[in-house]
Amino acid sequence: MTDMEGVSGIVVWGQVTGGAPMYEEGRRLYTEEINAAVRGAKAGGATEIVVVDCHGAGNDWSFNSLIPEMLDPDCEWVAHHTWGRYTEMWENGCDACLLVGMHARAGTPDGVMCHTISTVQYRNLWFGDDLVGETGVNAALNGQYGVPIALVTGDEAVCREASELLGDGLRTVAVKKGLSRYSARQIPPVRARQMIEDGAREALADFTPPRPYIPAAPSVITIEVGTVDKVTDFRGRAGVEVTGDLTVESRAENWMTAWDQFWPFA
Repeated sequence: MTDMEGVSGIVVWGQVTGGAPMYEEGRRLYTEEINAAVRGAKAGGATEIVVVDCHGAGNDWSFNSLIPEMLDPDCEWVAHHTWGRYTEMWENGCDACLLVGMHARAGTPDGVMCHTISTVQYRNLWFGDDLVGETGVNAALNGQYGVPIALVTGDEAVCREASELLGDGLRTVAVKKGLSRYSARQIPPVRARQMIEDGAREALADFTPPRPYIPAAPSVITIEVGTVDKVTDFRGRAGVEVTGDLTVESRAENWMTAWDQFWPFA
């Protein structure tokens, strides 16, 4: 499962927004880091590799940012499918998930382009007591099918965030260090790709990933939005309660049901 903001060389929205002048550069950087992870996974023993583009770049580019003719031929990839709603790979049996190009959750001082789901911009998101970002969402999606996260790549901030959530045994690869939200000290792309390739190979060859991340059941998901008008979107939804001026809770018997009450299928 892949995102753009955590890629080496990417530091501003213009590199990840479909149609912007710098977007094509961002797509190339993105695709090559994915290829590095694919090469590493193959070297680590993977026999079937599915790449799921999880970056919302806007319009027809959303979840469709990889450059097809540049992709490693030994993978298959899912394009233009709503984030987190492609389940066939999990249902058919999946051994591990690699999260490549991840970014830190909203409000992280050293998180390059930090945010929690760009289309809604949650100020904070909790699964039970766990404060999470998109890495946590991806981990929970995998966890519903018993699939562990074997590798996280991105900036130092998201690697720290992932380790705090998933455990110190998680293998991470930091390809840049945030200096502010829109600047970073970075590993040059060629070396960063080698680091990702090595990390993916080592993660799968020595397959001792952390346990799958499965939030406690019954599940409570809490969001804090940025402005009071945003809570209106959640009024009247089954299983969802507005609990404060800026907070909303979703409660259900398990995490997936609670998440479905928040997150649209469309």
